[in-house]
Amino acid sequence: MNTAHSAPAWQEAVFRTLKKGDVAQVAYVPDAGHSYAIRQAEQDPAIHNVVLTTEEEGVAVVAGAWLGGQRAVLLMQSSGVGNCVNMFSLLSNCRFPFLTLVTMRGEYAEFNPWQSPMGRGTQAALELMGITVLRADEPDEVENAVAAGLESAFDAGEQVAVLLGQKLIGRKKWVRDS
Repeated sequence: MNTAHSAPAWQEAVFRTLKKGDVAQVAYVPDAGHSYAIRQAEQDPAIHNVVLTTEEEGVAVVAGAWLGGQRAVLLMQSSGVGNCVNMFSLLSNCRFPFLTLVTMRGEYAEFNPWQSPMGRGTQAALELMGITVLRADEPDEVENAVAAGLESAFDAGEQVAVLLGQKLIGRKKWVRDS
């Protein structure tokens, strides 16, 4: 059940897994798909929240957190991946561990045609930049995918993106003002 005070189990699993993985910083551009994790991080005194004006700033935040001895994650929507491509070179050149959780748009029942091109190109763009891509399309896949991403990033020093499929978020509807 999803009430005003609860979230889908997969969203709870995302935050629970980040906490277990000792993530101390969360960088994000506000996004409905990440809203539960963002709210929980804001309420957790052990997590420093960084609200971004654009997603590529998050690549630098995550790298800087690592240099400062902390684990950080970048939360973004698939449309933000295109904004980060140039900054991804920082990760490969400096071999920074990196984890981003990407809520997908432009897939299942998308109402906004502007989301579709980047939605189709997200995985390829990440892979072209040397980032390993994991994906969860079903609620029971989320916790394992996020945990695997954490291990690959922070234990093996890899650059990893976990794509959270649009079916998880559900159908969005265009709402017009009257």
